[in-house]
Amino acid sequence: MKRIIEQSFAVPYTYPVIFSQNIFDEGDDTLAGLLDNGKGGKAYFVVDSGVAKAHPSLVDQIKEYADAHTAQFKLCAEPLIVPGGEASKNDLQYYEKIVEATHLYGIDRHSYIVAIGGGAVLDMVGFAAAISHRGIRLIRIPTTVLSQNDSAVGVKNGINSFGKKNYLGTFAPPFAVLNDFNFLETLDERDWRSGISEAIKVALIKDLDFFEWIEDHAISLANREIEPMQELIVRCAQMHLDHIAGKDPFEMGSSRPLDFGHWAAHKMEHLSGYEIRHGEAVAMGIALDSTYSFLKGMITEEELQRIVSVLSRLGFHLYNEVLSGDMLLKGLEEFREHLGGELTIMLLSKLGRGEEVHEMDQTLIIAAVEKLKAFQADRLITN
Repeated sequence: MKRIIEQSFAVPYTYPVIFSQNIFDEGDDTLAGLLDNGKGGKAYFVVDSGVAKAHPSLVDQIKEYADAHTAQFKLCAEPLIVPGGEASKNDLQYYEKIVEATHLYGIDRHSYIVAIGGGAVLDMVGFAAAISHRGIRLIRIPTTVLSQNDSAVGVKNGINSFGKKNYLGTFAPPFAVLNDFNFLETLDERDWRSGISEAIKVALIKDLDFFEWIEDHAISLANREIEPMQELIVRCAQMHLDHIAGKDPFEMGSSRPLDFGHWAAHKMEHLSGYEIRHGEAVAMGIALDSTYSFLKGMITEEELQRIVSVLSRLGFHLYNEVLSGDMLLKGLEEFREHLGGELTIMLLSKLGRGEEVHEMDQTLIIAAVEKLKAFQADRLITN
């Protein structure tokens, strides 16, 4: 006898993404309110070493803030400092330390892990939180442009393995995201610029008005004016949240619209030993796929020039030597594998509108690389 019982259920996810400043001021109860589970909840803080170095009083601020809000939460241990950047995702010891801490300090499903740092650290801490007790409440406090406008607001967590980016990971929404714009003030030029590429990405495939706004404010953004950067971050984060709220938040299908420019970017990061930062690689990936779209006859030369121009005015490189060779093309196959079997690449049919394709001409990819190499050379001569 054959019997089939079919189960179907929906689980709603709701989490706030808050934009603020001075979140560790003792008089600001935003974070304390998030950490208040009604029972004096435990909180365990993990801090990006780059953030700790740029803000040497941060750990003391965390402790003083906790002392001022003992009715809402308590620290269960000293904050843990972990390396910033991809180093935290490449070495298993760091996520293992967090998992071990959940055991040592009795951090349960009604406790909180608070991650402070750039996107890589948030990815790693989120992975550790998601696999401990099948999910501990995670509060992300992103400190870079890229993490505030893109990675921290989403539902992905992960670490690198087998030489592949985010090979091990989970889809697990955060309990909350708390952005403090003050952290942006200590970013170096590369990290300030890097996250803008994710805004260009989402604008090019979804919103012409936003792309034109970035064009109009490119010089102000490059000059580190805080008000346009705040506007860019909030607008970009909203677009990412709108996408996540769509039909496929956990990426069960092969469509990855927000991975425009990313198939090449992930491979470039790895080939460079992560010397190329994620946002820098995404900028070159955007330039590559936009150039390919032009060579394929999907966008005009004028549209391509506008894309290249805004990337250049923001200070991005259009080409790096790791773009050359068979290893880059291997990245296309790895991306297909990552998608689950069917290759789906987002290209451009016009500015503000993406179009998915399921195959790419390797000859045109190489031609696009050569065109970017020429663009970069012309830019160096001009400057």
